[in-house]
Amino acid sequence: MSVLFEPYTLRSVTIPNRVWMPPMCMYSAAPAGPAQGVPTDWHFQHYGARAAGGTGLIILEATGVAPEGRISPNDLGLWNETQADALRRITSFLKEQGTIPGIQLAHAGRKASTSRPWEGDRAVGPDEHGWQPVGPSAVAYTGLAVPRELTVEEIQEVVGRFRASARLALQAGFQVIEIHGAHGYLIGNFLSPHSNTRTDAYGGSFENRVRLAVEVVDAVRAEWPDELPLFFRISATDWLEQDGWTPEETVALARILTEHGVDLMDVSTGGNAAGVSIPVGPNYQVPFAAQVRRETEMPVAAVGEITDPEQAEKILANGEADAVLIGRQLLREPTWARRAARELGADVRIPSQYGWRP
Repeated sequence: MSVLFEPYTLRSVTIPNRVWMPPMCMYSAAPAGPAQGVPTDWHFQHYGARAAGGTGLIILEATGVAPEGRISPNDLGLWNETQADALRRITSFLKEQGTIPGIQLAHAGRKASTSRPWEGDRAVGPDEHGWQPVGPSAVAYTGLAVPRELTVEEIQEVVGRFRASARLALQAGFQVIEIHGAHGYLIGNFLSPHSNTRTDAYGGSFENRVRLAVEVVDAVRAEWPDELPLFFRISATDWLEQDGWTPEETVALARILTEHGVDLMDVSTGGNAAGVSIPVGPNYQVPFAAQVRRETEMPVAAVGEITDPEQAEKILANGEADAVLIGRQLLREPTWARRAARELGADVRIPSQYGWRP
């Protein structure tokens, strides 16, 4: 039997296969007004198509825990019940298709208040529904606005925002939460000395730099039922030769987060430092996931340039990851899981509306 199409159980949730969809922003919500951060018909059809296509787990895009936590004014949000009620339409449909619905809770930190990528991927101001970004330190990401350094009291408010969003995620019908600690957003800003120059309890040593991540995990886990899994997305390296976050620190953090109730680490890389050299190509991030899996007790998912069914199967069969996250290829091919099942001689659920036809 294909490993890619074996079910995978975390806590009480059994995901029907190891073909998972990672968070990928659609930048398609209203930027202001009563519909701010609310999913639209675009989101419904986008996620619904991939569920009907056989994807085992779909993690909805980075969803701001506060208005100022969005990457762009057009991001999804989850800080009120209007947003939760609208998201329930999506989670209900995914469940009808046999797909597990997940959501990534995020705060964009110093990379917040930017335009949509196809509109220049630039900082936007109040005249375009923008705001002042915040971060651990007043250190800007190249080309973006200088963030305002958060006070300790404001850091605790951020932790509370994640907790409140976890409560709303349960109300909205999600079965998996992923905390976004990668790609140069707020939690990742705190992790890396490249973006965190604080000298208080949230900066300096490894223990201090991971403090926010641990506090957010504890806050979310306090709201999230024991029977439901919690993921953490990490950039395993900043791809910097010095003064950056490292794979060894990723392993150390994974050991800590295991003790705090995280069930799986979604291992990516980069995003916190501009202008670095990244050897992008098939499987280029898989070794980082494999290292976490090998050196800790934390299950992992691998991501990055995974496009071919045999490639995905080999990653799992070799023990490099417990699941694969298929990103851009699922944008191109919503029914990728069905093709993969055919090529690997496995079975995948097909909606009755399609499956009855020879």
